[in-house]
Amino acid sequence: MKLENLKENMGAFWDSLAEGWRHLLQSASGALTRFRPAESTDLPDTGDVDDQSWLPSRGWSMLGGDVFEDDRRLVVRLEVPGLEKEDFDIQVHDDSLVVTGEKRFQKENTEGRWRVMQCAYGAFRRVVPLPVPVKADEATAAYRNGVLKVELPKQHAGKPRSVSIKVE
Repeated sequence: MKLENLKENMGAFWDSLAEGWRHLLQSASGALTRFRPAESTDLPDTGDVDDQSWLPSRGWSMLGGDVFEDDRRLVVRLEVPGLEKEDFDIQVHDDSLVVTGEKRFQKENTEGRWRVMQCAYGAFRRVVPLPVPVKADEATAAYRNGVLKVELPKQHAGKPRSVSIKVE
């Protein structure tokens, strides 16, 4: 009887773990962003870093985002800390908002060693699918406290619709 309970509990644990992993992959797949060293990234030399897992050519980070829709606009917010507003290039391509930029490494002004390097540095590109057509030429953007906010007026103003389709 105890063996059956153990098998049942392990099965429930495995199902829960698998469901959580699927949810993480689905929700985070668009936010996982690769950073590649660029011309002005200014990364430290590998000899100055003790962190065994740090590879300057393999920086990844989660650039979490939100997309809000009301009757007249879409608002896209991306968490992109450590940049200046001049570091961004924002474009609309077809049905996507494309944000590119570069996060530069800031060296300390004293001698020493880097023990942990977990932040991503370099050039990045984040693509956010837009659920409705927008007037790209009327879009505005602001960057405050590490959050990039892009407001995109809708091509056709109106409340988001939900349509039920009957299955026959």
